[in-house]
Formats: sequence, structure tokens, C-alpha cells
Amino acid sequence: MTAPTASPSPDPLSPAARQMCEAMAAHFPDPARGPLDAGSLRRASGAGAGRPVRAGVAAVDRSIPGPPGAPALPVRIYRPTADTPGPRPLLVFFHGGGWVMCDLDTHDGLCRELALRSGASVMSVDYRRAPEDRFPAAAEDAYAATEWAFARAAELGCDPGRVAVGGDSSGGGLAAAVALMARDRGSRPPAAQLLLYPALDHRLAGASATDYATGFFHTTAHMRWYWEQYLGPDGDPAHPYASPGLAPDLTGLPPALLVLPECDPLRDEGRAYAGALRAAGGEARVDEHGGTFHGFLGALGHLPAADLAVEAAGEWLAAVLGVAAA
Repeated sequence: MTAPTASPSPDPLSPAARQMCEAMAAHFPDPARGPLDAGSLRRASGAGAGRPVRAGVAAVDRSIPGPPGAPALPVRIYRPTADTPGPRPLLVFFHGGGWVMCDLDTHDGLCRELALRSGASVMSVDYRRAPEDRFPAAAEDAYAATEWAFARAAELGCDPGRVAVGGDSSGGGLAAAVALMARDRGSRPPAAQLLLYPALDHRLAGASATDYATGFFHTTAHMRWYWEQYLGPDGDPAHPYASPGLAPDLTGLPPALLVLPECDPLRDEGRAYAGALRAAGGEARVDEHGGTFHGFLGALGHLPAADLAVEAAGEWLAAVLGVAAA
């Protein structure tokens, strides 16, 4: 008697997410196909830049001072064009890309949408990248940019009492690090932290790093390689400004929203960080989106789940920052 053939396991991604995931992965370097290098990753990440510009947001590029002795930082400042009473809040945003790739252009669409959907101005920061500049260069750049934003908020038409930090993937890790740095250094704390599938723990020890190691665009092998580039041979992987998920003290930090895809190697470290923030007496909300993958917010306008996630994130920012009604 022939044993019955086992039916294949159902795909945890939604059909739309699977189609988008495969399209993104098809032209992106994969460690399973050969060694990774920063140049090829940067070329691949920039291939989708230059999409149509969303109406309703004005943007201006400028340079701001970096940390002492470091180069100036390019930033792009977005402001919704709709009239609103009084100064706006400001979100200081750090793009993802494994600390190696991506820039102001790759995240232009996401920053515009966050500005539109929250009513806040957004300052996107192009920090130094690895492997040319390793930890703590990006974290120090992110902190310097946030300090500048506090000091110059009024000049930007923003309220210095309502400056938040945020970012996606490695940029989400930088945002979490800035919140820790501000507390530890006795500087003004951000009003909130928006953490979009953040990289928080170099160990990649959660079950999700195994369950979704391959087949969901961003792989665990990619993430391990990014950590190697960021830290280099002499970096301290457990330093709280590198791995905020390992910080021994999470007291006194601002409210956080963690936006997590279900099928993401980093999902469990995000869940753990939210739990640790709550255990330390902080506020942390987790919005987990079923059937989605790491980087799904890059599919804004093409993947309904991405639009819903950014809409919810914008509403959270507006609520926590007290955006005035138009």
C-alpha cells in the first residue's frame, strides 16, 4: 500500500505579499548565490528609487553638522503642505539597509507617507554606512542629528517638546539606540520611538530567525552579514547602542510602537524588546502584521498591508505627539 503524499504546508505569506516578496528577491543579492558585497547591495537597493512623488508634502535637502570631527550629514526634511495651527511635531527618521546600503532616496516614499499620515514633519538622516564607517559611527550620527533637531526645531516650524525618533530595520535599531543615548547622556529625551521591524539583537536567537531564515526576501544570513559589516572584527556586539535589545536597563525611555511582520527573522527580537520595555515600566505597543515579510513597507502603494501598517503608524504618531487638527 502506498503511503499518502503529504500536502505541502500553506504559505504563511498572503498571495499579494508572496508575489511582492518574490519580485523583490529576484534582483537582490542573496548569500545563497554567492558572497555579498556592499557595492552590489547598494546598486540593488537603489534600483527602486525615483518613484512618483506623493502630493501634499514639501521636501528640502540640506546638510547639518555631524558629531565632532565627523563629516556633515545630508538630511531631507518633509513638511505636510496642509495648514495646521501652531508648530508641528518632528520625526527624526533613520533609514534601514543593514547599516550598509540605502539612503534618502530609497526611503523617500515612506517618509512622505509618514508625514502625510501623521501630520508631523519628518527629517530623514543619511548617516555614515558600514563597512567604511563601523559602529559606533551610525549611532553617533543618529544622536547628533537628533540633538540638532531639538536645537533647531523652531527654525523648522516644529515644537522642540514633540521630537520623536524612528526608523526601519537597522534604522529602527538606531532609533532605539538614540533613545538610550539621550537618557544615558542626560540630554533631552525623544517624545516617542517608532520602530519598524527593528534590528535590536546581534544574536538572532529568536525562533523567527530559524522559522523564517529563508524564502521571505530578507534572510537570517543577510542579517548576520550586515552585523559583521557594522561591527567589524573588534566591535562589541553586546554594546547597548549596537544591540539595544541587550541593554541591561530600559527604564525612563519614551513610548514605543513596534511594527512587526509575521514572517521576519527579526520578529521575535522585536517582541522581546516590547516586553522588556513594558517590564521596565515603559509603554510599548506591538502592531504585528500577518502574512507579511521584512521590508514590506517598501511596497507602499502595491501591497495593501503596507498601506494599512503605515496608516496605523501615522495615527499612533499623531496621537502620541498630539498633532493638532487642521
